[in-house]
Formats: sequence, C-alpha cells, structure tokens
Amino acid sequence: MENTREYRKIQRVGRGSYIITLPKEWVKDLGLQKGTHVALHVQDDSSLLVIPRKVLEEGKEGQEPTLKEYRILVDPHHDPESVCRKVTSLYVISADLIHIRFKEGKIPPKYKAAISQLSKNLLLGSEIISETSNAMTLQILINHPDFPVEKAIRRMSILALSANRDAISMLTDGDLADVVAETCADVDRLNLYVIRQLKYGLERNLYEELGFKSPKEFLGYRIVANDIKGVASNALNMSNDITTLKKMIKDQLLLLNEPVDEEIHSQILEYNSKTHVFFEEAMKALFKRDYDRSDKLISQMKSLAKSENELVTMISTKKMDPNISSAFRLILDSSRRLVEYGRNIAEVTINRTIEENSQLV
Repeated sequence: MENTREYRKIQRVGRGSYIITLPKEWVKDLGLQKGTHVALHVQDDSSLLVIPRKVLEEGKEGQEPTLKEYRILVDPHHDPESVCRKVTSLYVISADLIHIRFKEGKIPPKYKAAISQLSKNLLLGSEIISETSNAMTLQILINHPDFPVEKAIRRMSILALSANRDAISMLTDGDLADVVAETCADVDRLNLYVIRQLKYGLERNLYEELGFKSPKEFLGYRIVANDIKGVASNALNMSNDITTLKKMIKDQLLLLNEPVDEEIHSQILEYNSKTHVFFEEAMKALFKRDYDRSDKLISQMKSLAKSENELVTMISTKKMDPNISSAFRLILDSSRRLVEYGRNIAEVTINRTIEENSQLV
C-alpha cells in the first residue's frame, strides 16, 4: 500500500466497546484474515501503532539478545559494603553482566567473600561466572518467564507472614530468631528480584508479558512489594526485641518477675490471627482483580481498630513488668501494620480495577 492517510469512523458496539475497520488492501498485502492477532501500542504522542503478531515474531527471529553490561572499578579505599551496594543497584536496574575489577593487585579476601555472599544470599538468579586475580564477573541468569512477578509476590507474602508468626511465638516458645532472620532475608531477595523485573518490563513496555493489563500496574505492584517487605522488616525487629526481653527474663533483670499474662497473650494471638486473614484476603483480591472484595476489606478496618483499642486498654489495666508490657504493645503494633499494609494493597486493587467497574461517560 502507498503511505497515504485515511480517516475512518469509530463505531460503538454493545455497551462499552469501540471498533474501527482496517484498510482492505493492508490486510490483503500482509496475508491477514479473520482471527489474526495484532498488537496495539500507544505511542508517546497518543497515536496508536497496529502491528500484526507475525511481523513482531518474524522480527525477533534470528536476533541475538543484547546483554546489558556494566563495569565497576574498585579503588583500595572503597569498603566492601559500598561495592556490594553498587552491584545491588545494577542488579535492580536489570544488568545482565556486572564486571568488577580491582585497580591494585589481587582481590582482597574480604571483597571476594562479600561479593560471593551477596550473589548467593541476596541476588536471585545471579552467578559468578568468571574470576581472575583482580576481577570477578556476575551474570544474572533468570528472566521473567522463568519466575513471573506475580509468583514472586505470592512467595514474598507467604514468607513475610510466616516470619511474623514465628517472631510472635518467640515470646512463649523456643528461640526462632535465626529462622525469622533467614525468612526475612528470603523476602529481601525476592523483593529485589521483583523490582528488577518491574523495571525491566517498564523499560521494554512488556506489561502484557508480565501479566498486567496496562503499564500503570507496574507502580501498583511496586507498592505491594514494598508493603510485603515492610511486614518482614517488622517481624525481624520484633524478633530482635523479644530476644532481648527473653534474655532479661533469664538473667532476672525484670522489675516484676511474673510469667507472661496468659489472658492477654491469648487475646493478642487471636487479634494477630485476624490481621493475618485480613492481609491474606487483600492479597487474594489483588491477584483476582476483585474490586468488591477489596472495598469490603477497607470497610472492615473499623472493627479491627476497635479490637486493638480494647487490647491496649487491657494491657494498661494489668499489673506487669514494663518490659513485658512493651513487648505486648510491640506485637500489637506489628499486627496493626499488617492491617495498614493490607489496606494499601486493597487500595492498589481498587485503583487498578476502578475503570473496569465504572462506565465512561
């Protein structure tokens, strides 16, 4: 076809669908027919680009993927943590290869150990593929089809809630501090991976490949990942504080050497269980794109706030050591944050589905 401009009328069918016919010659020249898929890309100038799917696939065939490579030159005065922060930042911005070279002499053992631990414990899918006397190279080998963003978010949520439960149980059960720390480290690793994949998809406009309906959903999932990380961070803080408290109890450093109040402990566990259900429901609504469920969850926050206030009053009226009272309040605060994070996630779902539940005038 000649490169000519044509005007065609937009037609409305059904309640909210709009259609436009395609030039007959264009369809014939490309061998398209009924049922053929075409890709629609909204350009920066608001124009719409229509590309047959087979043209996109043919363009990809035989193309070698371009790897994003970065180099870090390390001075002797740089500390290992600074180098690791640079590597982590490059990982997040979707680097495929990271070359680390030391200016003077061999790689000091402390740098080698720090980078190896970083690759092993925090950067999901990264491997050290080469190492010389003064250089190391990391390659990130995992891509979004291997481990979708939604699956990573689900796993983050399960781990974060598990860390929260384990931290709270430490008040009366055994020492689970190492378990909580390890679980939170897994959440951190998945969080970095999710950020990396979201940035990768945003740069390449791959929202459909990542399971999203529009590019706007990248921001929503970034908020969700951050909230889940917050759940894990609170659990780790709670674990550390309870560990300190239990040591004080063991060393008999409390003002009132009385056992943990069973009534309050039982009520707090029940309240925490309710907040877990609230958070889990918010996550389910997110994955199912359920506007109504998210809306109802936000309405339920008043009853949870009432339960929290009743527990605060109960703690205030009980005679107990201030350190025990502080531990109870810490658990309550962590549970309240679960509700707040759940509300944030419910709001993300509402914002991403509001257009689907409203009619455009």
